[in-house]
Amino acid sequence: VAILDGNVKRVLGRVLAFEGDLASSAAEKRLWDLATALLPQQEVDRYTQGLMDLGATVCTPRSPNCLLCPVQPLCRAQQQGDPTRFPIKTKKLKRTRRENWWLWLAREGEVLLQQRPGTGVWAGLWTLPLFDDEASLRAALPGVELQVLPRIQHALTHFDWVLHTLRAEVTAGHAAEGTWVARERLAAYALPAPLKKLIEEG
Repeated sequence: VAILDGNVKRVLGRVLAFEGDLASSAAEKRLWDLATALLPQQEVDRYTQGLMDLGATVCTPRSPNCLLCPVQPLCRAQQQGDPTRFPIKTKKLKRTRRENWWLWLAREGEVLLQQRPGTGVWAGLWTLPLFDDEASLRAALPGVELQVLPRIQHALTHFDWVLHTLRAEVTAGHAAEGTWVARERLAAYALPAPLKKLIEEG
């Protein structure tokens, strides 16, 4: 049978991006049903112990270490960019607003990416270089013509994120901090959903 202690609820809630409020008995029953359906045919005890250990050591409540997680490729919450949103609780969080600027730097069919830190929003994912304000971004590329793209509004658990994007084409010799990735190889990199959509439509 499934075991659903606090650690397992957290792991499954994130892996499945379970939207139910676990303060509700109906939502908890749905999670129980999902946990039961996921049970393996053999070595259930090892599987369950593994889930509990994962929740206790890696998939922690506030700062999950997504880079070390063996189920990261399957984790829908991590793919959505905000694993700490799950499991959902009834406690209301004060929402704030954040504003940042993305630099979409392209050269000869390649895009410049940087990897996010191992903790926090979009932990371990690859994104465009991120700046606190437009002036800092423009100062990093003096004399380069920048195209302003439509802004993106991305809602996370405790804040609304407004992302502005400026795009520029540079020559092959341009030095920049990050990793140049060919457009056709972007699928091999874990990108947050808003960025994946931006690049596909751009």
